[in-house]
Amino acid sequence: MPRWVEIQSLEDGTRRYDVAEFEKQLPMRDNVFPWRILHPIVAKPSPGKRLRALIDAPDILVLPGVFDGFSTRLVSKFGYTAAFITGSGVSESRLGQPDVGLMGLDENVAAARAMAACSDLLLLADGDTGYGNALNAYHTVRAFERAGVAGLMLEDQVWPKRCGHLQGKEVISAEEMVQKIRAAAEARVDPDFVIKSRTDVLATHGLAEAIRRLNLYAEAGADLLFADAAMSVEDIGTIAKNVRKPLSVNMGFGIRQRSTTPLLSAKQLQDLGVSVVIYPRMLTACALMGMKHGLELVQQSLDSGKVVDRPDALVSFEELHEIMGMHEIEDLEQRFLTPEQLETKYGRGREAAIMPGAKPASSKQTA
Repeated sequence: MPRWVEIQSLEDGTRRYDVAEFEKQLPMRDNVFPWRILHPIVAKPSPGKRLRALIDAPDILVLPGVFDGFSTRLVSKFGYTAAFITGSGVSESRLGQPDVGLMGLDENVAAARAMAACSDLLLLADGDTGYGNALNAYHTVRAFERAGVAGLMLEDQVWPKRCGHLQGKEVISAEEMVQKIRAAAEARVDPDFVIKSRTDVLATHGLAEAIRRLNLYAEAGADLLFADAAMSVEDIGTIAKNVRKPLSVNMGFGIRQRSTTPLLSAKQLQDLGVSVVIYPRMLTACALMGMKHGLELVQQSLDSGKVVDRPDALVSFEELHEIMGMHEIEDLEQRFLTPEQLETKYGRGREAAIMPGAKPASSKQTA
């Protein structure tokens, strides 16, 4: 039964009742207190609760890495329910700087807020180290939760941090990171907001210390665990068997081998006991390859003086705007612009159709 019902009465107008409170007043006689049930209000599960359900599901959760509006909308269009906001991708695309701790909290949160606003994806954000000590981590969680994401990853590197697959990493003590995770867990307003804890000690202290730390972080309140830059299939399997909370693994480019973590399929990872796989570098690398290809084709035209028409090399004008949700704008225009405004834009008797040759929006003009 829903938690709330709305009742319309002649005496009190429309009121919302907790179900338990409402049931105490039943039965209500119409001649004493006229009422009717307008509709049940079923509280929609929070983004964090929905993400937790996907993490706990039998099948591995696949999270493509998103970094801007294009990637977020495209991942949603391909049918994914959730995605990972790649901190490296945000730093590289938004600032034009490598993932070495040059991006701050405000820039990171602003990017996350924009991605959350343009899709219904359940987003797991990258909060780097929390930008300071446990107090900073507390406020970092608050900032990202207000931005609309479903969860946040925090890591135990020394700030300024760097990509987990680079040399020169340093880590803080396990005790300090435990306090950061405790602060992060307490900071969340929604108790289901997911805290993902990452350790980078595989490169500095080895496998046993990585497992020890992950379990300490789990006890402190982390919901999802991650040891970055595992160097072998055996290490991944050992970690999965010895940690107390669901494990996430970073598959980087996803469809291209790299010199650190071996490339495995989602099915292989699931068989090892992994609950979540992220692909933080895949779409950024694909985007760069596509842009390189486009510039090379333009250069061919510049060198030859001839037209180069390669529709296979890029999306069309129409597909680009379809991905970006232009139909939603057309629908809003059709619903809310006056007939005079529509006539000025599109001609007498015409419906909103922003794209040349596109089918007009099907919504009816409201009075």
